[in-house]
Amino acid sequence: MEQSAEKPKHHVTAPQDRIPIFQKAVYSIGGLVNSIQAAAIGAMVIILNLGLGVNPALVGLVGAIPRIIDAISDPVTGYISDNIRTRWGRRRPVIFFGAITGGILYALMFQLYKGHSEIFYFWYFAAFQSLYFLGFTCFSIPWIALGYEMTPDYHERTRLQGASNFIGQFAWVIAPWFFKIMDNKNWFTDIVHGARILSIIIGGFIVVGGILPAIFIRERFADIPRPERAKGAWNVTKDFFRGFAVAFKCLPFVKLCAATFLIFNGFMLASAFTAYVIFFYVFGGDYSKGGTLLGWFGSISSICTFCVIFITTWISTKIGKRNTFLITISLSIIGYALKWIGYNPTHPYLLLIAAPFIAFGLGSLFTLVSSMVADVCDYDELITGTRREGMFGAIYWWMVKLGLAVSSLISGILLNVSGFNINLGANQTPKALLNMRLFDIGIPIVTSLIAIFIIMTFEISEAKACEIRVQVERRRGERRVEVRPVAEERRKGERRKGYGRNNA
Repeated sequence: MEQSAEKPKHHVTAPQDRIPIFQKAVYSIGGLVNSIQAAAIGAMVIILNLGLGVNPALVGLVGAIPRIIDAISDPVTGYISDNIRTRWGRRRPVIFFGAITGGILYALMFQLYKGHSEIFYFWYFAAFQSLYFLGFTCFSIPWIALGYEMTPDYHERTRLQGASNFIGQFAWVIAPWFFKIMDNKNWFTDIVHGARILSIIIGGFIVVGGILPAIFIRERFADIPRPERAKGAWNVTKDFFRGFAVAFKCLPFVKLCAATFLIFNGFMLASAFTAYVIFFYVFGGDYSKGGTLLGWFGSISSICTFCVIFITTWISTKIGKRNTFLITISLSIIGYALKWIGYNPTHPYLLLIAAPFIAFGLGSLFTLVSSMVADVCDYDELITGTRREGMFGAIYWWMVKLGLAVSSLISGILLNVSGFNINLGANQTPKALLNMRLFDIGIPIVTSLIAIFIIMTFEISEAKACEIRVQVERRRGERRVEVRPVAEERRKGERRKGYGRNNA
């Protein structure tokens, strides 16, 4: 338990540290963009298997390939957004570019038609998904970094992330219905046709919603001095890898990455199996009834998550972020266990009793951990003297994306291991149905338990975070005093050179 000195009565957010409501709202729209694309891909990629007949293992592999690109593009984008200086700031130009390219490429990714080979679908989707992630990374990484630096206050950071996750949660309310929408015979000829149209709508929203933070949000460190370093491609490359290594040497940050990877990966694995268990175990292959229950389960989970985000934000100001994390993730484990009772062919909607508990998982994860990463950025500045929100944000969210890739790859393999065979349709074997339920429920419970043990050792409490802030702000002030005379002398020298050239 955190010490009593860490209770919020000892720390009140100063008025100047509060983020204006309009700024929070615009940043939160970016959160909705970030969430809708992640939720949509997870809900729509199933058309490769159920609509186009691609083997589940290949579907899993096609989701994993772009993450190799992410391993390079995310940190590079973070480094660029930490170090560029433009008249519009460090983050905003990159966000603007990424929103437009990401939206266009998302729409192109699902422009698939029947009549081609399995290999064609594999390479088409792999290519466009890779290009899409390259483009969207230019939005997501600087947008995340922008959120880390919008306020230096311990609690206001949690409030900002809570607001962003609250708005972003609407994506997870809508996304569970995407299969039902794509399968609507009154609107589309089949789910493949439905995916083509739906992807255009989502791509348009990514463009429009994504450029708003670039236009309206003020950057706190837009005019921060460029770090002193040697020029040249080789020196820039060395500096990039040095920053990458420093981030991985930061033990509190590594713990946050590990916990997020485990919880999110476990959740996504469960989500991949949930659809198949509902379709083939609960409803015996009836996609229409299964799609309805899947939609209600996802929507109720997401609606409950709205409450979870609010509760998490409030509780964290009372008992601290770490203790709140331990409570909420424990509640999500109860929810996963309740799914065993909820998967009932006789009473299928009994599954909904698990939804409120499961909501405590992701609902609290990104609210708390995103705020904790912002605290780590201050800790890193204290140790290294450099602000690198972009690098930390890139690596952290690359771990999230790596979780998506691993869950995509493993879920496809485990689906084959379970004995599932798409050619059997509603006649799946009892062993396959049992294995799918075991994977669906057991994996997230194990990963969440490991994450709890990791976060129990997280070192940055509220008291320590406030102490770190005082120290880094004092050091910034000292550096400004030191840098100002040097900068003034440099400007005088440039004016003298210009004067000499004019006289010549």
